[in-house]
Amino acid sequence: MNTARCIPIVVGAFLLAVGAALAGEGGSALKADDLRAEPFRDAKTVGSLAPGDQVEILEKQGGWFQVKSAAGTGWVRMLSIRRGEARKGGGDAAGLLGLASGRAGTGSVVATTGIRGLSEEELKEATYNEAEVKKAESYATTRAEAQRFAASGKLVSRKVDYLPTPGSGK
Repeated sequence: MNTARCIPIVVGAFLLAVGAALAGEGGSALKADDLRAEPFRDAKTVGSLAPGDQVEILEKQGGWFQVKSAAGTGWVRMLSIRRGEARKGGGDAAGLLGLASGRAGTGSVVATTGIRGLSEEELKEATYNEAEVKKAESYATTRAEAQRFAASGKLVSRKVDYLPTPGSGK
């Protein structure tokens, strides 16, 4: 068989296998979140999920899952869904570990989901918005305000050394 003909067949089979592995996978909502018509944060809301709602994961796109639930079918942020069956016990710490690492915490390997927050299309369409920049700058605080806030929450300061500058040897 011609190698050039095999490559599209192998790639197609791989893509089908990946889709089939995810399709029909069960899960549950980790927190309340909206179901969206499309995988974008500003898409129309078509329903909502409550913590613990059972879902069937139909598709993954970027940082979003398309799910089917009692509330309907729509897109929800990937970090709002626990893949697989809900475990009894484990408490909040297990849920946080699964949320933070994308794993169930069964080993010492840590993985991340790789979500960046903006799609390629959103980055291409981005424009400068002076009002939003000023709004972001308005959240800045002084060192004294930060120290007062930390003291009110009984937070303790801890010194963390910087990593050496690459190539400096220090």
